[in-house]
Amino acid sequence: MPVPIEQHVDWIAECLRQMQENGATRIEAKAEAADDWVAHVNEAADATLLPMASSSWYLGANVPGKPRVFMPYAGGMARYAAICDDVAGKGYPGFDIK
Repeated sequence: MPVPIEQHVDWIAECLRQMQENGATRIEAKAEAADDWVAHVNEAADATLLPMASSSWYLGANVPGKPRVFMPYAGGMARYAAICDDVAGKGYPGFDIK
């Protein structure tokens, strides 16, 4: 997880820098964009055996009553970083920034 964590910190720091530069104080994912991302994450995960681990905490099995959802991105770190860079480069479409 160190590589994704470093990428997350860098991406968020740059987002916050741009927000500050533009006088914005809040950012929130739009519901449709969040739903689209969840569908993409599931599509990437379904190409692997990872979702078959039904008792894994990756699917929320460690929280009683929690719906089983695969949350990590299984499409590869390079692809994930490219998606994040594309979103940032386009001005954060899919997010409400105020």
